[in-house]
This record gives sequence, structure tokens and C-alpha cells, in this order.
Amino acid sequence: MTNSLRRALAAGACFAALSGAPAVGQAPAPTSSIDEAVKAKADTLIAQMTPEEKAGQLTQFFYFAQFPSNGAVEKAIEAGGMGSVLFVTDPSALNRLQKIAMEKSRLKIPLLFGFDVIHGLHTIFPVPIGLAASWDPSLVEKAQAAAAAEARAVGLHWTFAPMIDVARDARWGRMVEGAGEDPYLGAVMAAAQVRGFQGRGLGQPDRIISGPKHFVGYGASYGGRDYDEVNLSDSELWNVYLPPFKAAIDAGAANIMSAYMGVNGVPAAANPWLLSTLLREKLGFKGFVVSDNQAVQNLVTQHFAADREDAAARAVSAGLDMEMNPPMSKAAMSSLPDALKTGKVSQAQVDAAVRRVLEAKIRMGLFEHPYVDESLTEKRLNDPAHLALARSAAARSAVLLRNENGLLPLDRKGVKSIAVIGPMADSERDTLGPWVFPQNNPKATTVLAGLKAKFGPAVRVDYSEGVRMPQRAFTSPFATLDPRPKLTPIDPDAEFKRAVDLASKADVAVLVLGEAFDMIGEVASRSDFSLPGRQQELLDAVVATGKPVVVVLMNARPLDLKDSKVAAILEAWYPGSAGGDAVADLLVGDAAPGGKLPFSWIRSAGQAPYTYSFLVSHDPTNANKRYWNESNKPIWPFGHGLSYTQFSYGNLQVEKPTYGLGEAVRVSVDLTNRGKRVGEEVAQLYVHQRYGSAARPVRELKGFQRVSLKPGQTRTLRFVLKPEDLRYWSAASQGWVQDETKFDLWVGGNSDADLAGSFEVRGK
Repeated sequence: MTNSLRRALAAGACFAALSGAPAVGQAPAPTSSIDEAVKAKADTLIAQMTPEEKAGQLTQFFYFAQFPSNGAVEKAIEAGGMGSVLFVTDPSALNRLQKIAMEKSRLKIPLLFGFDVIHGLHTIFPVPIGLAASWDPSLVEKAQAAAAAEARAVGLHWTFAPMIDVARDARWGRMVEGAGEDPYLGAVMAAAQVRGFQGRGLGQPDRIISGPKHFVGYGASYGGRDYDEVNLSDSELWNVYLPPFKAAIDAGAANIMSAYMGVNGVPAAANPWLLSTLLREKLGFKGFVVSDNQAVQNLVTQHFAADREDAAARAVSAGLDMEMNPPMSKAAMSSLPDALKTGKVSQAQVDAAVRRVLEAKIRMGLFEHPYVDESLTEKRLNDPAHLALARSAAARSAVLLRNENGLLPLDRKGVKSIAVIGPMADSERDTLGPWVFPQNNPKATTVLAGLKAKFGPAVRVDYSEGVRMPQRAFTSPFATLDPRPKLTPIDPDAEFKRAVDLASKADVAVLVLGEAFDMIGEVASRSDFSLPGRQQELLDAVVATGKPVVVVLMNARPLDLKDSKVAAILEAWYPGSAGGDAVADLLVGDAAPGGKLPFSWIRSAGQAPYTYSFLVSHDPTNANKRYWNESNKPIWPFGHGLSYTQFSYGNLQVEKPTYGLGEAVRVSVDLTNRGKRVGEEVAQLYVHQRYGSAARPVRELKGFQRVSLKPGQTRTLRFVLKPEDLRYWSAASQGWVQDETKFDLWVGGNSDADLAGSFEVRGK
């Protein structure tokens, strides 16, 4: 390695050594000379390693400060039996463990520290489904860059995010971590998050390794049940579930997490076609693959592998590089030395896995800069710019679902009293949402606090819980690490009556309802969409008072509000640290609602799975009459979201009527704000291929723009449909095709847009 390359690596700036500046928002390709230097350093280490040390580099252990391991983790680090540590966020603890690796282990190989930085570490942003509802990739990139900066400030190097599984079954709890039902929106958000976490390449200051998950198809589990098996057609795999992964890889993702479950009968963690043929050869992934927690050992549980040794050998042979080992368990990878002796796995396969892990550490600059500067941690965690960004993100993520008679924004001069009601109205923990841990000291402003601060002493703000959240039938596996806060006992009936009385005496009632933070996320699937507990009863009683009612929802999937006649509904998701302030901004009009639904808001769990992007059947006129008892049409369509103003679309122009195969299609449309307030709209472009070598969905999102317009302002928006936007993977030809055919297109504010155009594609 030359001195100049050594200096570049030492600074963690492998990609910065490239000649020429990269395009904004793109991860540049590394130069061959740097690649060779990184590989040479890794190979030098590999040549010195014992089989046990190699197995150690492929092993990641949990470390819980609150559950001492009696020195087992420290001993494993010193012996070279561990390559990565998970769940430590105390910088002094991180430095202590790293010091053992750097000073006491034989080869002085630094540890990689990972953590689930899903939507923030100390400053919490809206949950990912909420960020996706902003339809603003630049905002999402900034939010995850701030999260990465806080993570790096405590000494972390790696996040197991973004989760980019497409979710078309809203019963599945983990849809909260993704971008919803659409592969195009999912791909845009996946790339934005990877760029936010990693920047332009590994080793940048204040950035961390991004680990998109779960490869692949996890969101398609039977019945929306977490961990259940997945069976995907080739068409679904290529056209729906892979595009977000392809986008993440193209954005530079350096890590991929494999899925837990079986895909078409083969567990993902040891599927050679998935991890080697598809991921590496076809999608071009160059980084390292980590299993989900316990997934290698689960190969035995799943009746796929005979024992730990067989599981480790088959996982590595398939292309897996690191095992996330469960707490208090012997790692399956520790069996690799025996598997090498018996020939179950080859030396070349083990070395390839170790090389990929070492290369990530080298590119991150950890050999030269293994420790975090603890003196800078507090300042970076409490950067006021992060909280300001969180407030903006929460406001831009919110979706105004209903606003009858213009109840919102509230009249700040006319409102003299507000009743703030509901079990989530003053719950900091629920405002933050899932995947937030008390060890990182997250803070939140509740809706109650936000409204009190917004209106001040001139307006009386009364509060009642109204009802309590019920407990889960089956306890969350995260309850030990992140328990529900203890609440003061109340008389349920008395508190219910008090809430209704407060509403009857107020000028307006704001009900904050939804699902508790532990009712969504991993192992949090549901069989129905009703409001948990007595929330529906409370909602109906408050509406019955006749007073104006605003419902603020905190949730991450459709909820069934029955036939409630509530006037206004604001979907706030789990809005994060500044959530209460952002909701207050929106309710009084200091911020303009502009978010749009990233999923179809179906009527009940009986409609799941569902997508707006379905195939045209032989009976299309009755598509919304498939159930005899009620309409199959969603309550609100994919892309729905209201504003405090009115927008109109017109003058849709397709540049020309006919295009050649492989030619870009250019479309323009005029968007006008016809109201009296500044507003934000997400203009969405959908296409449908009329005929070809396969039937195509009735509509598919292929472009969007979020814009702000002043009253009376008109802006011409321009879209470009690239050739890849018009192609698809065909089960008939087992490959990508672009047909000579006719296309319909629509532009509007949701997937039911009716402003239409068309064009034709012909061979040259």
C-alpha cells in the first residue's frame, strides 16, 4: 500500500480519493487502486488468522449493559472470537470494548459496533412509514444523515436500516419500518435513506454503514404474520420486492441483512440463489451480508440444517458473511473450524466472507481511528438543528385525511378552550413510536404539551386520558428492554365520563388515538384494525356531544374508525421528538399539511393483502364488488392527502404521441393553487400498459414531485419516463422486456387521478 493510499484509508476517506466530484446524491464507484489496496490489507490479515479467528470475524454478539455477561463478551473479544458487537450506545463502554480488541487481541482487528438506528438515536424522527408519507426524498436523506451523525457521535459504525420490504398486507406490524405498498416509492425512499446514512461512501465523518433489510420478501409473509413463510412468484419478486433493494445497492449500501423466513421453501439465510446468484451476481452487491438475529441457528429450528455446524457451513457457502448471534447462546459460526476440517465448507468460501467484513472495517478507517471522542458526544447528540429538522419532518410527514367544512386549521382567535383527550395525547413514549430505546435518553413533546405551548395562557387547555390502552394478548419481546411507562391508577368509568364532560364544555376537542408504540413493529402483527380498547367508544361519545372534533392518529397502518362522523382526521404517525409541536403547527395552520398516504387505507383486515396496483381481471367493472357485504374500494386511496387549500391539474401534455423502444417519454402538467392559502401538493404520475407479453397492473406509480404554491400560482411540472420505467420482468420470457404497446397515463393528487393522456411505443 502506498503512503498516499494509507493516509486516505487512515482518514476513512477511501472514496474521497477519487478524481472528480461525484454527482449530488450518488455514491461514486471506488477506484481500482483503492480497491486493490483494501483487498491487499484484508488478505494480509487473513493470511495470519487461525480458523477460530476467522470464525470470530464472522460473529456478532449482543452486549446489554443492564444484563452483565460475566465477562464472556470481553473474553471472546480478547481471544479474537468476535468481529462485531450489537446494542452498545454508551461511548465509554464502546471505547472500553474496542480497547480490548485493539490492545489485547492477537491481530488487533477493530470491532464493528452496530445498532438499530431506525428513525433516530437520541433525536427521534417520524417512523419510516411516516417519512415515506412526506414523499420528500431530500427530507428523508437529511433526517437519516442527522441520525447517522448522532450514531457516530456515540461510537457506532453501522445501522440495520433501512427496512425496505414492500408491505401490501397491513396486518404485518413491520410495515411501520418501511415505505408502504409501492415498489417505486419504496425504491426512492430506500436510496434516500442509504445516502443519508452513508453519504457518498464508507468512511465519511458523521456517517455509518447502511444495512438495508430483509433480503428478500419478508413483507409478504402469510396472513401478515411476522416470521411466517413467504412464497413469491417470479413476477412479484422481480417487479415488486426487488426494486427497493436494487435502488439501495445502486445508492452504495455496504451491507445487506438477510431475512428470517423461508422463501419458496428455502430459508433466506442459507439460500445460495438469493445471496450469491441474485444479490451478488445479478444485482451487483459488493458488500457484506449479515443474518437477522439467530437466523443461522434457526436453520436447525426450521428443519433445514442438521446442527449448528451444518447451519454455519451452509450459510457461509450460500454467501452469508456474518451471524447475528442471539444473547446467551454459542455462535453457530464457532463451528466453522470443524466444518473446514470435514469439508462442509471450503477455505475459499470462509476467506471470502472474512475478506468482505475486513474490507468494511478498513474502508471505515477503524484500524487507524478505532475510538470515539467522548468529549464531543453530548454536543452532537443535542444539536438544536436536529430537533428543528425533526419538527419539520413531522409536519411534512403528516397526512390530512378528512377536513369537513374546513374545521382545520383552527381559528386561533375564535378558540378559547380546547379539550385534549386520549391515551396518547400526553404519552411521550407513544409519540416516539417503536424502535426507540431508553438507553439513548430520547425525549418527546406530546400533543398536549405542543398545544399548550402554541396557544399559551390565553386559551384554556384541559386534558383527560379518557381511556387506557389495553395490554397485548402476547407480550412484546422488547418489553424487557423498552417497557411501557408505569401509570398512576385511575377509575376507568370516571375518567371516561370526565373526558366527555371536558369535550362538551370546550370550543373544540382534540382526540389523540391510535395504537400504542408496542402494538406495531416486530412481532406486532394484528388480525383486525379496530381501535384498541375503548377508544372507539370514547370517540363516539365525544362526537355525540356535538362539539367540533379533531382526531389525531398515531399509528402506522389503516385503522377502522367505523362510521364515525368526526369532522377532521390528521394522520400524524408516530411523529418523534418534536411531534407535539409539529401537530400543533399543523392544527393552527403554521405548517401546511402536504403528506400523502404510502398505502391504500382499506376498510378492514379482511381486505388484506391489498394494493392499488392490481392486475385487470376479466371482470374489471366489478373490481370493487368482490365482497357481497361491502365495497372493496379503500376508504382512502394510495397517495391520498388533503391540504388547507385547493389544487387543480390541467394542460397535460405528452411530448409526442409515439416513441421508440428505449426512448425517454416526456410529460408536463400545470398545477394551480386555487385557494387562499399557501399549500403543498404531491403531484403523482401513473401509467398502465394496455397489452404486451404479460398483463400489467391497472396503474403503477412512475413519478412524483412535492411542490409548494402560493395562492393563485400555477407551475408547470415536468416528468421523464425513462426506459426502465416502462419495462418489467416477464414470467413468459424469464427476463426484462419492453413491449411495443400503448400506454395510458394519469397525473393527479392520488392513485385515482383522472387527468389522463396516452402514448405509444413502437420498435425503431
